[in-house]
Amino acid sequence: MARKDVLDDQGDAHLEVGSPKTSAAGVPAVVRSMRMSVEQMGVVRTARTLLRVNQDKGFDCPGCAWPDPAHSHRAEFCENGAKAVAEEATKRRVEPAFFAEHSIASLREKSDHWLGRQGRLTTPMHKPEGASHYEPVTWERALDIVARHLRELDSPDEAIFYTSGRTSNEAAFAYQLFVREFGTNNLPDCSNMCHESSGTALMETIGIGKGTVTIDDLVAADLVLVVGQNPGTNHPRMLSTLEAAKDNGARVISVNPLPEAGLMTFRNPQTVRGVVGRGTPLADRHLGVRLGGDQALFQAVGHLLLARGTVDRDFIDRHTTGFDAYAEARREIDWETTLLATGLTEQEIRGLADEVATAGSVIVCWAMGITQHRHAVATIQEMVNVLLLGGHIGREGAGVCPVRGHSNVQGDRTMGIFERPSAAFLDALDAEFSIESPREHGVDAVEAVRSMRDGRGRVFFAMGGNFVRAMSDSDVTEAALERVGLTCHVSTKLNRSHTVTGREALILPTLGRTERDVQLTGEQVVTVEDSMAMVHASRGRLAPASDTLLSEVAIVCELARRALPGSSVDWAGLRGDYRVIRQHIARVVPGFERFEERIQDRGGFQLPLPPRERTFTVEGGRARFTVHPLAYPSCPPGRLLLQTVRSHDQYNTTIYGLDDHYRGIKAGRRVVFVNPTDVSELGLADGQIVDIVSEWRGVDGDDALTERRAEEFRIVAYPTARGCAAAYFPETNVLVPLDSTARGSNTPTSKSVVVRLEAR
Repeated sequence: MARKDVLDDQGDAHLEVGSPKTSAAGVPAVVRSMRMSVEQMGVVRTARTLLRVNQDKGFDCPGCAWPDPAHSHRAEFCENGAKAVAEEATKRRVEPAFFAEHSIASLREKSDHWLGRQGRLTTPMHKPEGASHYEPVTWERALDIVARHLRELDSPDEAIFYTSGRTSNEAAFAYQLFVREFGTNNLPDCSNMCHESSGTALMETIGIGKGTVTIDDLVAADLVLVVGQNPGTNHPRMLSTLEAAKDNGARVISVNPLPEAGLMTFRNPQTVRGVVGRGTPLADRHLGVRLGGDQALFQAVGHLLLARGTVDRDFIDRHTTGFDAYAEARREIDWETTLLATGLTEQEIRGLADEVATAGSVIVCWAMGITQHRHAVATIQEMVNVLLLGGHIGREGAGVCPVRGHSNVQGDRTMGIFERPSAAFLDALDAEFSIESPREHGVDAVEAVRSMRDGRGRVFFAMGGNFVRAMSDSDVTEAALERVGLTCHVSTKLNRSHTVTGREALILPTLGRTERDVQLTGEQVVTVEDSMAMVHASRGRLAPASDTLLSEVAIVCELARRALPGSSVDWAGLRGDYRVIRQHIARVVPGFERFEERIQDRGGFQLPLPPRERTFTVEGGRARFTVHPLAYPSCPPGRLLLQTVRSHDQYNTTIYGLDDHYRGIKAGRRVVFVNPTDVSELGLADGQIVDIVSEWRGVDGDDALTERRAEEFRIVAYPTARGCAAAYFPETNVLVPLDSTARGSNTPTSKSVVVRLEAR
């Protein structure tokens, strides 16, 4: 690959806008996958690598957490999975000469796309205090620097240990063990920014912060509601499951402000009808709900189900509590407010209630379109209420399905990556390792930024991820990180967080999921947990990008040996043989008994999900109906509600390319999707360049107005819900105030930002 191509940073100079598509995947997706894979890996490496993705004895896709089917295809990956693998298995390298050529300030001016395209990191890099460039450093020196900064803190709580959802179970367990022996629960992670609302809502109502369904349940369901989720881009392999459900007679309803191609028609590239036929229509109905109107929608559905008496009284009486209060709260409905909140017609809402009432089994799937609102926890609990009314938890084809993003984000939480761990987990950890874990809660992602901003956080250590671009209020986040004494990132590739440094900074390059991990006892295996609580092994097959790379487990263990010289934990033993880590996990974490034995089974094993057996580990042993006042985001005249979204050439903060195929965007990202009627009423025009300005008056709405600005976005007239707009993150994260978070979960409210569009 010519260096010129790698260095090209064209921005939106060649932006084109076409018509949105009405089908997803198919041959075009295969072509796009292969084009990028061959560009990054070459022909032979592409074939050898992609055929090992999500296969028995192969490696788990480093992309999304959608589970593998019991009977997998030879090519068990999607377009974005292929892109994720290509980015990791690329032949491009970022070596010390690159950092000598590029100052940190110059790298900060580059786009996320450009930074990611440079290739794999190969060498530990150090920015001394006052330096303008990163410099190569030995592993010994790099780890000594981190250990010195940690030992010099006045309190362990002055250190913040962030985790990305890519980290394996073994690395996550070792990491949280080190952090807790060090003396803090400051373990924020990417869940804090996405599905924290789900975990909070579900723990309070059904006793477990995870979904309750399997792929087989989805296929067996009578009705699947896909709410606030775009599986065609964010979880493409889910489309195959929905296709199987449709073939089995299921009805699918999409509830989302944006109509998305993936839920219109799926052209499965592994079937004849997907390649040369018309594909499979998926959504039987699309409800273009207003942003933040989902709680009002499910309250209305609950009201209508109660009014017609279509409830499962036996289930309610035997397995739930709080029904009488819920029924009284839903006895009446204010239709005027409900229609205003949802942007739907009464007929549309009644139609949804009819679908739920006549379905024998119902599953509700959701993602960040639900979790990133001020009232997200309440909204999820209203969805649970509707499921409880019909007894749709604990039987085949029914339940809750929060669809997680990153490939092991759920597993990391299971392993103890949590700022508010349970006493039972800490007691088991302490008994296993003869340590004394702190009991005081740590900081989550939002609190971590506040801590650094206010001078309380002095060291920021990130196990993977791109914290700067994942967090809300980008300017505040960057300024906070610049205040600390040390920033340290364990990474496979260059990203924007490496350009926003503390006074001293380190980049520690690590092995990827696709690569062989050889330690003292030989090749190692790691494990991950998918979105449906299945745990399985992952075995990297490629040679490492550099002979000097260390695994995440090795980095944690070597750092622990330096930072905790008196530790009673055998860190060298944990590094040398990951089976030892799994033995500890089996004794500490419930559900992992016979861990080593069960990961030898094809497909791995499923962790206990008590609600599947109608066992609810909440007070009283019953699932809880909850009552909430109706809430929805208000928007002054002349303003819009903005949601941040991904493009199709993107996974989380990783930008694979500049196209959003299904929405008709090519060669650019600075666009804002607005309903054509809103464009006209605002006195603007399709194609016009505007600044997006967010307006924030505090949590209660009575503070002085503050504004945040994202400059130079092209208006794209698009069939989103009236009064709503959408634009890509991370470019628009700058608009989301740090203090605008969901009640109960503290998740940033990136799906309901009040904005105005200013013509330039």
